[in-house]
Amino acid sequence: MVALLEPAVVDKATTLETLLETPAGKRMMTCIQCGTCAGTCPYGEHMEFAPRLVINMLRGGFIDEVIKSDSLLRCVACYACLAKCPRGIRLTDVLLPLVKEQVLVTRTEIPAEFQKSLENMHRYGNPMGESPRKRAAWTATAGTKIPILAEVKRTVDVLWFVECYPSFYARGQDNCRAVAKLFQALGVDFAILGNEEKCAGECGQVTWESGLFESLAEDNMKLFKKYQFRRIVTADAHAYNAFHFRYPMFGLTQPAEHTTQFFARHLDQLKPRLTRPVNRTVTYHDPCCLGRATGSYDEGRALLQAIPGVKLVEMVHNRVNSICCGGGGGGMWLDTYYKQKGMERLSERRVREAVATGADVLAVSCPYEISRFEDALKTVPHDKPMVVRDVVELLAESLA
Repeated sequence: MVALLEPAVVDKATTLETLLETPAGKRMMTCIQCGTCAGTCPYGEHMEFAPRLVINMLRGGFIDEVIKSDSLLRCVACYACLAKCPRGIRLTDVLLPLVKEQVLVTRTEIPAEFQKSLENMHRYGNPMGESPRKRAAWTATAGTKIPILAEVKRTVDVLWFVECYPSFYARGQDNCRAVAKLFQALGVDFAILGNEEKCAGECGQVTWESGLFESLAEDNMKLFKKYQFRRIVTADAHAYNAFHFRYPMFGLTQPAEHTTQFFARHLDQLKPRLTRPVNRTVTYHDPCCLGRATGSYDEGRALLQAIPGVKLVEMVHNRVNSICCGGGGGGMWLDTYYKQKGMERLSERRVREAVATGADVLAVSCPYEISRFEDALKTVPHDKPMVVRDVVELLAESLA
């Protein structure tokens, strides 16, 4: 299995034409065509060119045929092929994004919702097309003062990178209020970027448009260099993925942590404050960008098990075998396209597994998953009520 925590193995100037000159490209040519990547891909049966065939076509000089097809529109960047490859070939974050970028350039027709989301990120710095001036509006409902870096004018320990879905969506703002409550309980010295923040851009890099990712990354890096902070903490698994693997190529030197990692690291301080029982049976979904991408499986579970009254049960597919929610790789904005192609939504497949555990709560650690699983619960039959909660929401509920 590939060492997932190794740094990015291609630089930002690598193109499909120069890929084979890089160490990652040379490793790609050692592919033994075993089919493991195709077998583990959640949408592999819907692809004309499954991951191993993309490598084979590249090796044979026929990559243009892959680019002309719509095969890679089915890739949700779930890291399953990368995690399972016996040769350690980095398909998800090296080869597939380079091919997808060419698909975007050459195709005359792109699914409308997907195209609009990319355009919104270009124009507004968020995929929803919301005004950047409203990005920090949620702070008025936080129940506590949320410091903004431009106003505190000093070095802080934690730059809390809020991201788009937590900033603009009501359910995401529940996550924000929970994180703020936990930071306050622990006495964390933190601040946010407020309205200056833009999307971290991970879906631009790992999906379709590296130019979009670079533009967003450069804008955020200007802010990171403008202010003083010791570490970045974010509740968005995709943003964490970008900060961990990609932003160092743009000059980021501060470490990045996901909220589950940060709070797990402070669990000794946090646990005595978790005194209100949350008497629920909980099953935990491993986010692709936190689990398979970075090997972080235990932190979310440790936090849940620290909450009095919580009984943790596992779904059939968990940890490295977890089923993707279907939101990565641009999948958040391709549900209509997938339905037209007769493809089952991965969020519904995952929710059926969650329901089968008998749990009351489906716990998540990524803002994409809140809306996807709540939507899936409306269509998947289940006899007993189930709710979707972020791990930090459950922690905040248990705080005295």
